[in-house]
Formats: sequence, structure tokens, C-alpha cells
Amino acid sequence: MPLNRLHVPHSIPAETTRALNELLHTSLVETCGVNPDDHFCLVNRYADGDILVHPTFLGDRDPAATIVVEITLLAGRSDAQKEALYAAFRARVPALGITPNNIIIFLVENSPIDFSFSEAGSVKKVLGL
Repeated sequence: MPLNRLHVPHSIPAETTRALNELLHTSLVETCGVNPDDHFCLVNRYADGDILVHPTFLGDRDPAATIVVEITLLAGRSDAQKEALYAAFRARVPALGITPNNIIIFLVENSPIDFSFSEAGSVKKVLGL
């Protein structure tokens, strides 16, 4: 049950952010066994100067074009799955004219008690986990 958050510059059009999330979701399904219907994304836009990133820390990037991808998902994926996710997503983004080095990805893991989609309660309760 991932929730993707894309932190993008204002200059990136909405259709590009939607396409970027589609690529991310496809990568999550292929590498991490995410259910294809678990498709949630929140886009946060930032203005010039509202992001502070080092231009060369662990790779060269353009701070003005940096996209931060935050994925909150259920814990349990292996290191190999996570590395495969990073590689699969980065391999896809050039199709949108995005430089892979301009993407920072981080995962936030949680458990079924930490998600709720309705008044029925947590995912843990609803699924009887």
C-alpha cells in the first residue's frame, strides 16, 4: 500500500508528473510486488530556491531540476527488491526527458496498523492481519 509523494519544481507540467508517477508505480509493481490497484500519489511543487540539495553529494545533479521521490510502503521488501526498484525507475525516467541523477528516492516503511482508507479502521483491522 504505497503512497508516493513527488516533490517537483513548478516548471514540470502536471502531465509529466502523472507520467512520472505511472513509471514509479509500474516499477513498484514489477520489483516490489505492489498490487496494481494500490495507486496513490501526492504531488508537491516547489518554487525556485525552495529546495536545498547538494549538487554533487553521491552523484552530480542540477538542484533546480531535482525531483524528490518519497515512497511510504509496508515493510518487508528485501534490499535486492529495493535496489531493483531504484534501478527500474531510473531506467524509465529518461523517456520523460528527466535526468536520472536529478532524482532522489527514499523509502519510509511502516506496518498495516499505520494505514487507514475508510471508517472501517486500519488496514490491519480490515484485512484481519
